[in-house]
This record gives sequence, structure tokens and C-alpha cells, in this order.
Amino acid sequence: MNLLKDGVALGLVVRTELSRKLTVDGITQAYPVYKIRLDHLYYNDQNDRIATWISQYKSQHDGQSPNTSKGDMYNDIIEDFIVKSNPAAIVATQNNIELVDQREPGVVLVDGRIIDGNRRYTCLRRLSNKNDRFKYFEAVILERNIESSAKQIKMLELSIQHGEESKIDYNPIDRLVGIFNDIIDTKLLSVSEYAKSTSEQESDVRKRMEITGLMIEFLDFINAPKQFHIARDLQIGFPLEELAKLLKKCKSEDEIEDLKICVFTNILMKTSNDLGRFVRKIKDIVTSDYMGEFIEEQKEIAYRVVENLPPKGSVNEKLIREVIRANDEVGQALEQSMEKSLTKAKKTETRNRPIQLIEKATTLLEDIDMIILHKFNDSELQRVKRQLSKLEKVIDEIRANLDE
Repeated sequence: MNLLKDGVALGLVVRTELSRKLTVDGITQAYPVYKIRLDHLYYNDQNDRIATWISQYKSQHDGQSPNTSKGDMYNDIIEDFIVKSNPAAIVATQNNIELVDQREPGVVLVDGRIIDGNRRYTCLRRLSNKNDRFKYFEAVILERNIESSAKQIKMLELSIQHGEESKIDYNPIDRLVGIFNDIIDTKLLSVSEYAKSTSEQESDVRKRMEITGLMIEFLDFINAPKQFHIARDLQIGFPLEELAKLLKKCKSEDEIEDLKICVFTNILMKTSNDLGRFVRKIKDIVTSDYMGEFIEEQKEIAYRVVENLPPKGSVNEKLIREVIRANDEVGQALEQSMEKSLTKAKKTETRNRPIQLIEKATTLLEDIDMIILHKFNDSELQRVKRQLSKLEKVIDEIRANLDE
């Protein structure tokens, strides 16, 4: 059904006196707002947040996605996902709409696909079950379809969801899934187009692409390729962000791959309640002489974990939490390896601290511009001489301790 033609003619769509400003194809203008019957709208399966949940549905239904043509059945499936993603937000929004009606118009395509307003639409569907007053959704209707205007529609959606002042606080994994789908997998958008839509720097988008790549590698590592809901459920966004920084300190590609295996295994086994902080601690080991020893120990344990992983298609959140992570022996072995290497690295750092300070002091003194010294007045010269005398005493004391 074309909402602006058939919908209006049948009385299912009614124009209101409201309008909403949107920037479409680089042009900002006010678009009229319509009241649209709820049963002639449907959720956008290409929305970043919804795409994460659809990955879970596919894993439970032999790789099949929910069918958008099945009307209420399709909407019921997605509604359940949206409610579960943030129940508190749904309750707050639903209570507000019930009290003062829908205040912020959404955005839909002419075929009924919702581009902005999934949460509001969800709340109205729930409220309409007990009161017909809520059976309409107020929204701008764009005369576009996903087949011919996919790029423009996606850029508009990103602009609304991430680029405006009232942007939704997306789960980090949802954003990574969006980057994977839009830039890496389908190549629907370029980095510059994505950055423009979300009002970000291109460098920030590229950093998130690195983290997205790590998410894909992690899911492959645990035999759960593209099961994004697992990444979201395990809350691996921040640990992967820290890992991306850590990998830049590696000296070779082999070291990078080895370190990924170590960190992926610890994330899977959840050897710390704060995995982001745990990954940051590894930095002290990476920059020490004990990196090789740490890597070998961790890899040996990692291989034991990988060998016992179920085949692809069998890994899910419950199995990870109740079976894989229940192996206390492996978890303790990983923790002990980490603590041992970290203790050695810290001892070495403490022992080398005097050398590091002397090297730093020498570098600072060597950077003094001698020409400037000739321009000092008497007071400034006396101050320099006093500090040099103190410095000589400190050096003499250090030498005396070295001769003991």
C-alpha cells in the first residue's frame, strides 16, 4: 500500500497541522506530519539495533529472518526484541505517551517502513491493545522506498539516530553491527558518507571499524560467526576497544594474532568482572620482557578452550554462561598466568625505575639551550647555580651508593 495515495483515500492516513524539519539529500525543509493507522506500518529490519536482534532470531530459526510481509506476526517478533532491549525505557516512554499522547513525530517511508520512532511505535502498539485512542502513529511520510533509495534512507536514519542533539544512546555493539552492515559488508556507505551522516570525524569512524573487525574475529573464534546478539549479551564492546589500542603496541603481525587469541579467550571465559580494565593491564606485560612467556602460556590454555567449543550453530549465550564459563580450572589457569606475568613485569619496572629517571633527567638537561643562559640576569644565573649545586649533591650520593 502507498500510504500517501491508498492510505489517504481509504481514510487510514490523515494529515495533521503539524510539521517536522528533516534534511534529506542535503536539503532541509519542513515536512507535513500524518496520523497513520498502526496496522499499516512495520519495523525497519535494516535498523542497526533491530539487525542485532534479528541475528538471534536467525540463529534460532535455521538462518531464516522474520518475514516483513507477515504483518502483525513480523511486528510482534520485533516488538518483543525492542522491549527486551531496554524494558525501563519502554515503560517510561509508554507512561509518557499514555499521559500526554505522542509528542515527537516519527519518520516512515511511503510503504509503511518505520525509519525513526521504533520505540514510540512499540509503545503505541501496546497501548492500543486496551484503548483505541492510541491506534495511530504520527509521522512524516517520505515518498521513497528501500529498493531505489537505500543509501539516502540509511543516511537519513543515521542522521536522526546519531547526528541530532536528541540522539538515542545506542548500545556499542548495535553501532558496530551498523558499521559492519553499512560500510564493510554491503558497502552501502563510504566512510565519509557514514561520518557525515553521524556528525563524526572520519578518523573516529575508522577506529570503530577496527573494533568492528575485532568483533567479527571474536565471533568467528568462538564458532558463532555473525551472531551479533552474543557480542551484545556478553558486553564485549569496551574490552574490544581496549584491545584495539593494545594491538598498536605489538611489534609484529604474529604478535598481534597471538595477543588476539589470548584476549579473546579471556573474554570468552570472563576471567574478570571488568574485562576492559583487565585488557588495559596487559599493556604492562606487552611492554615487558615477559611478553613471550605470557603469550605461550595463554595460547596453550586457549587451545584447550577452542578444542572443547561446540560446532558452529550450537554456540549461544546460555551455553557460554552455564557450560564454557563453568570450567573453573581453565579460568583459574588464565588468571594465574596473567597475575604471574603482571607481577614479574611490575617488579622489573620498579627495579628499572632509577635508570629510567636518570635517562629522563639526562635528556632534559641535554635539551637546555645554552644561548638562553647568556641572556639571564644575575638573579636568574644565581638560581641556576643553586640548582646545579643541588644536582651535583644528588649525583654524588647516587655514585656513592653505586660504589658500595
